[in-house]
Amino acid sequence: MGTLYLVRHGQASFGAEDYDNLSELGHKQSVRLGEYFAHKGIHFDGLIAGTLRRHKQTLAGILEGMNHEGEHLSWDGLNEYDSEAVIATVHPHKLEKPTSPEMYRAHFRLLRDGLAQWMAGVVTPHGMPSYADFVSGVSSALDHVRANHFGKNVLMVTSGGPISTAVGYILGTSPETTIELNLRIRNTSITEFAFTPKRHMLVGYNAIPHLEDPQYASWVTYS
Repeated sequence: MGTLYLVRHGQASFGAEDYDNLSELGHKQSVRLGEYFAHKGIHFDGLIAGTLRRHKQTLAGILEGMNHEGEHLSWDGLNEYDSEAVIATVHPHKLEKPTSPEMYRAHFRLLRDGLAQWMAGVVTPHGMPSYADFVSGVSSALDHVRANHFGKNVLMVTSGGPISTAVGYILGTSPETTIELNLRIRNTSITEFAFTPKRHMLVGYNAIPHLEDPQYASWVTYS
């Protein structure tokens, strides 16, 4: 039996011109997670990450917290979908930067609608693969882990979309459930799979044990 730890990236820069960059808090979250892994004596025999900047920065922070160095395998199938392109399929006009709770709620309502239509094959957001191809990119990473890391611990750093897709793929959830899983994933949360050469099994989802102490209450974020 092996263990795969899927980690969502640290807090990025939602609403900024360049989202794909960790905030100062996002870096702290990543280092803190690495400290937690080190404290628990968890070591990784394999390191895999998406190719986005926030994925690589999060992995670097985790390794910093673990006081560990290591080469990782880059996997573009673990990259996040383009939320702006998804929203544009149902709302062709440019959205204003959200500045209030109401605007944030409107943003996520549109995102839910766009995701549902993309997953159903009704729309193909500009510059994005079909949903079937997106799922294939995620499942191919899971296949790689099973084929090459049996009996080992593997760390995979990615985004909320691929993590929820992986969970949905393993459990056979409906698109609606996969969307809800996606929109509730916390930054640097851990989703844990046990795996054999034949299959993955969900052990835990969206856990933040490294942030459970009250001193880290303000470090729990979703963006």
